[in-house]
Amino acid sequence: MVSAIVSIATGGALGALARYGVSIAAGRVWGLDFPYGTVIVNVLGSFLMGVVIAGFAHIWQPSESLRLLIVTGFLGGFTTFSTFSLDFVALWERHEYMIAATYLGGSVFLSILALFAGMAVMRGLVS
Repeated sequence: MVSAIVSIATGGALGALARYGVSIAAGRVWGLDFPYGTVIVNVLGSFLMGVVIAGFAHIWQPSESLRLLIVTGFLGGFTTFSTFSLDFVALWERHEYMIAATYLGGSVFLSILALFAGMAVMRGLVS
C-alpha cells in the first residue's frame, strides 16, 4: 500500500510539473486569451494514455507500482479535466459562448481521437 501511494504521488507530482510547463510555454507562444495549454495537455495526455495502455496490453507488463506511477500518477497529474471545466466556465461567464462551445467540443473530440491514435500507433508498432 505504501509503495502504491509513493508511486502515485511521485507520478502525480511529475505530471503536474509537466502540465505547468506546457501551460506556461503555450501561454508564451499563443497568449492567454484561450486555454491552449489545457487543450494540449488533455489531447497529448489522451494520446499518451492510448500508447501506454496498448503498450502494456501488447508489449510489456510493468509492475503495479510502475503502472500506478505512469497511468494514475503521471497521466492523472498531467491531464486536467478539472482545469478544463474551470476554463469552460470562465469562457462562459465572459459570455464567449461560441468559444466555450468550441473549446468543449474540440477538447473532448480531439482527446478521444488522440487516444485512438495512440492505441493505433502502438498496435502498428507491435504488429
